[in-house]
Amino acid sequence: MSARRGLGRRALLRGGGSLVLLLGAGELAYGASIVAVRVWPAADYTRVTIESDAALSARHFLVENPQRIVIDVDGLELSPTLRELVGRVLPGDPYIAGVRVGQNQPRVVRLVIDLKQPVAPQVFTLEPVAAYQHRLVFDLYPTRERDPLLALIQEKAAEDRSKAAGADVAERAASEVNDALGEFIGKMGERPGAPPPPGAASEPGPAPAKPAPKVPRPTERLVIVALDPGHGGEDPGAVGPSGLREKDVVLAVAQQLRERINDQPNMRAMMTRDADFFVPLHERVHKARRVQADLFISLHADAFIRPEARGASVFALSERGATSVEARWLAQKENAADLVGGVNFANRDAAVSRALLDMSTTAQIRDSLRLGTEVLSHIGRVGRLHKGEVEQAGFAVLKAPDVPSILVETAFISNPDEEARLRDPAYRTELVEALLKGVLRYFAKNPPLARNRPLS
Repeated sequence: MSARRGLGRRALLRGGGSLVLLLGAGELAYGASIVAVRVWPAADYTRVTIESDAALSARHFLVENPQRIVIDVDGLELSPTLRELVGRVLPGDPYIAGVRVGQNQPRVVRLVIDLKQPVAPQVFTLEPVAAYQHRLVFDLYPTRERDPLLALIQEKAAEDRSKAAGADVAERAASEVNDALGEFIGKMGERPGAPPPPGAASEPGPAPAKPAPKVPRPTERLVIVALDPGHGGEDPGAVGPSGLREKDVVLAVAQQLRERINDQPNMRAMMTRDADFFVPLHERVHKARRVQADLFISLHADAFIRPEARGASVFALSERGATSVEARWLAQKENAADLVGGVNFANRDAAVSRALLDMSTTAQIRDSLRLGTEVLSHIGRVGRLHKGEVEQAGFAVLKAPDVPSILVETAFISNPDEEARLRDPAYRTELVEALLKGVLRYFAKNPPLARNRPLS
């Protein structure tokens, strides 16, 4: 009887094109129970995750005027936890304007996601893994992806124009000051009985020609370094004893390193992620290749089974197995990131998946080892090294055939002392400078080759 009264208290009202929910205090989901709801906005795509204690299934369709996606989730009844999804959407989300939730039918919840732009949605489920239970995932991708290489070129060209304009303004200001000073000196010389200015010649010569303003030369060969902050979004990576998350610290290091690389003449950094969202392993490689990156550096701060493990490491790809047990263990752990972060394997391009297994080349590994050696020698000057040489293992994220690629374990976040150092901005600055010096030293010894695709 009380259950019937509880159902009677729930009313779903339609008004003004929106759904209004009236939930009683005792109302809970039946069937599957919602554990958590999360929204991960990013320029690349926005992810919405519903985590539950049992598997869910869903159907979706797109509606225009206005743009929205409608999702019917089976086996659910409204719950306060599910209702929290409405408040998870941030104003700056590039894709989602808002979310509405309602009980469309018994045991069927309808989600209406109002969109800011057309999207190509992917809806899929993930089995329990790591700390997660069942997950229903909605990935909202733009229907038209921008050209990342063109974006880098335009960004660099805009910066060059800004510098040229600044130099021109400074030159004009200096010229105006010189003109005013010359006029003042001339008037002083015209006064009756006025002595000539100190150091003035008796017969003034022609005014010196003004130097032409210095304009930065256009970039002919933009050197691109792909920076890959590991993990992100649903995948926190390793977590230190005091709660510092790997995904956060490596993003901070990568952002600072990007600024230092962009400060260098004719260099630009591309980040596989510049915010807290997940990027599948094959997509990280794909992003680097799309911008024709000259180097690829994947940044991590992993944990190990022993908390006393410490020191930075650098890894390159291996064609013949790992060079140590630890290298093999770390590669297996990093290669499992797709399972934790959540990849729509049903939609994954089979050709891309096959290519990842066959991408390694002898030349790429040789150059990767050279790059790794330079980076390792410099980061060893700001902190302890775990191993004194570049190690090798089958890291999936390093399998680009034409891009020298390394994975840098900046420290073991599972070690309390090293976690404290990673949290220290001063240490991170030292680490960034060491990474930059290693990259510049590599390029000094191995100048970049001409590109197949022109950058001008």
